[in-house]
Formats: sequence, structure tokens, C-alpha cells
Amino acid sequence: MQIASEATGSRAVLSLNGRFDFHSHRDFRGAYEQILDAQGVREIEINFSGVDYLDSSALGMLLLLREKAEGMGKSVQLSGLQGTVKQVLEIANFGKLFAVKD
Repeated sequence: MQIASEATGSRAVLSLNGRFDFHSHRDFRGAYEQILDAQGVREIEINFSGVDYLDSSALGMLLLLREKAEGMGKSVQLSGLQGTVKQVLEIANFGKLFAVKD
């Protein structure tokens, strides 16, 4: 999976591309830790428009990010959900845990 990071003001966007699975763990953690450490960033958006697959370990990584972000007073939002990725997140009730942007 490839991850592009962009921060402007109090908002940061992590754009994911490819398969979001167990093998992405280190890259994803490294990307979001940089954003969590960034001064001034209050909102983190995870853009899934380029993701065609995710597994249960990806769900766990998102929950871990949410927990760490909330502990630092930051919010996490999901965007670009489509196809099976959207279905998996809906089945897992992630819409109740995360703000979802169309």
C-alpha cells in the first residue's frame, strides 16, 4: 500500500492506495504517528478512494489510530469509501465510531 500525507493548517489527510492489510501495518503506523506528532493538527482524514481491499487487521489499525488521536484531543474522519471497502466498514459499524465524509 502507498500512503500520501498532506497537512494544511489544523487538518491532515492520509490518502491510501492499494491493499490495506496486515502487511501495511508499519507504513500506516509510521504515517499516522508523524501526523499525531505534528503541532496544530486537530483533524485527521483517512482517504480510502484508492483502497480496493481491507482486512480485519486494517480495522484494528483504524481503531488504534482513533484511540491514540482521541487521547491527544484530535479527531479522525474517513472519506472516499466505495465498493467492498465501504461494505466492510458498514458491516463493522465504523460509521458509529468515525465521522464519515462522502
